[in-house]
Amino acid sequence: MENNSAFGRPADKLVLIVDDDDSVRELIEFIVKKEGFRIEKAADGEEALSKAKAVNPDIILLDLMLPKFGGFEILRELQADETGSIPIVIITGRYTDRSTSDMIRQEPNVREFIEKPVKPQILTSLLHKILKTQPQLRR
Repeated sequence: MENNSAFGRPADKLVLIVDDDDSVRELIEFIVKKEGFRIEKAADGEEALSKAKAVNPDIILLDLMLPKFGGFEILRELQADETGSIPIVIITGRYTDRSTSDMIRQEPNVREFIEKPVKPQILTSLLHKILKTQPQLRR
């Protein structure tokens, strides 16, 4: 059995999925779980912040259009000490112009930006890249 210590196992990583749309959240959950990652979910900004502090996820998939807090406020809040090092991938359904997406990418905790509809291959390869995990072998 080869031991490749450079890469972690998806099962050791916790992904926090934040989206107020149930169907989108379920789709993303399905994609992420299928890759072997553990998941936690939040449906609005408030829940996202409390979950992030409570479970300290390895990465957050964040929708920008949320009730109770907008994505920008959450991004800023998540830059606080205890959650500041958690990488964030923004998932947005709204068309964002170049300057907005560039502005979002400037945030220190934002690693990447993907638009809806989410393409499974893009999301999973991004998760593996950011979390330094290897996809499970397909049997």
